[in-house]
Amino acid sequence: MMKSKLTEGAIDWSGVYKKYKGQWVAFADDETTVVGYGKTAQTALKKAIANGYQEPILSKMPDELITYIG
Repeated sequence: MMKSKLTEGAIDWSGVYKKYKGQWVAFADDETTVVGYGKTAQTALKKAIANGYQEPILSKMPDELITYIG
């Protein structure tokens, strides 16, 4: 039985955060490969589509990381 990437645990986006801080990022299905990015989700999506990814996973990288303990 194959495990989904989602059930394997947390994904380390620290490198993505450092490179694309404050921007929208479009990921391939593996949730680690960046296929587009930009200041808006629309820009990231357009770049992903231009790179051959019709339905990427979009995420906004925060401007800064804030620790939350709750």
